[in-house]
Amino acid sequence: MTRTRNKRYHLIAIGGAVMHNVAIDLKDMGHTVTGSDDEIYEPSRSRLNEYGLLPSVIGWNADNIDDTIDAVILGKHARSDNPELAKAIELGIPIFSFPEFVKNATTATIRVCVAGSHGKTSTTSMIMHVLKDHNIDFDYLVGANIAGFDKMVRLSGADIIVVEADEYPSSCIDNRAKMLHYDPTISIITGIAWDHVNIYKTYDDYKNVFREYVGAMNGNTIVYFDQSDEDLFEMMTHEVFETKRHGYLPYSSDKKGRLLFNDKVYPIEIFGRHNLLNLQAAQLVCAELGVAEHDFLVSMEHFAGAAKRLELIHDSESLKMYKDFAHAPSKCRATVQAIRNKYPDSKIRAVMELHTFSSLTPEFIEHYNGAMDGIDHAAVFYDPHAVSMKKMEALDKETVRTAFGTEGLVVFDDKESLQKFMDNSRSDGDDVILLMSSGNLGGFDLNLFLESLK
Repeated sequence: MTRTRNKRYHLIAIGGAVMHNVAIDLKDMGHTVTGSDDEIYEPSRSRLNEYGLLPSVIGWNADNIDDTIDAVILGKHARSDNPELAKAIELGIPIFSFPEFVKNATTATIRVCVAGSHGKTSTTSMIMHVLKDHNIDFDYLVGANIAGFDKMVRLSGADIIVVEADEYPSSCIDNRAKMLHYDPTISIITGIAWDHVNIYKTYDDYKNVFREYVGAMNGNTIVYFDQSDEDLFEMMTHEVFETKRHGYLPYSSDKKGRLLFNDKVYPIEIFGRHNLLNLQAAQLVCAELGVAEHDFLVSMEHFAGAAKRLELIHDSESLKMYKDFAHAPSKCRATVQAIRNKYPDSKIRAVMELHTFSSLTPEFIEHYNGAMDGIDHAAVFYDPHAVSMKKMEALDKETVRTAFGTEGLVVFDDKESLQKFMDNSRSDGDDVILLMSSGNLGGFDLNLFLESLK
């Protein structure tokens, strides 16, 4: 597929984090863009509205599809019985998942793909930040908003593309993992920790998709991998693959969080062992793209992180508040440890929302055991509406509490109890608040809560 001007695209499930950015980028390039979805949350809703792309009616309608559409881009959220999809198939309109569309739309000869169970967005963001800081032209796809970038997708025809490549299936009619589309010349694998249990029924199933990913690469591709991940290390060093493989370990930092390299001190804002691993991976890729290590680290001194990735959203003398996308067990555990290590003498309040299919599956929740340990006031929240939207059985609070195993942990399934728990931060004398969620905390008004802290 050759990317040309003035085509008409229709995006089914336009409200997705990446999908709505694909829509914005296509409109920026001069194409006619329409879309549909059954629910659109913030910030997608406001951004689509800003660009004149917000559907006038929420829901699916076969009348949205006609033979003037050049291609349909299908988001994973759409189901196989979607009436718009059926109409597009009937009319013979080309249908692409967004990773397939991105791969076909790029002509880049250098394709950097960041894969792995955790840290993909942060690592991709670091690479993007440094390349932009050094005026290196590149296209990209990333799963969060990043300071200095007005959108999360750019397909301009640059010779370098940097892609956050995840292992979730591409669409309801394309079961290939998204990362299998991109054909990288340079890749990172940040680690392997079982996730997406609705797709990968066993840990071996989950590991096999990474085997397939690496196995598809040729001998000219370079793969950097976290060698402290035992399962990943064994796979990359004991199994036969054609690609070049290089392990990495985290950068070291002093007690003040400053990074030391060649007797120089680099005061970086990011923290936590997982971020120091991400930092090393990003540096290795940027070195391949021509950025010297010293120059990389200087650029990273003013990198604050991707949105919702240990993002500092309130900072006063008496209280600091962070927001993080952590939802899988390994992500939750790493984020909690990072906060606990940074504030060893502080009183910490933390809320973790169960929102993904995996995290709402009773058989999987036991993998969160101990993930909230070390938190003074710990809570887990889940929204019954999110459970019903995923057509799952109702979750039992005691099951959740037992699975996490953290002493004193409380479990909420209503916004009012969550609000009271958050309001108690003042009377309990908390120094740090941590919110971990890939959802919207049942509609909890975070902006109003932040206003109350002023």
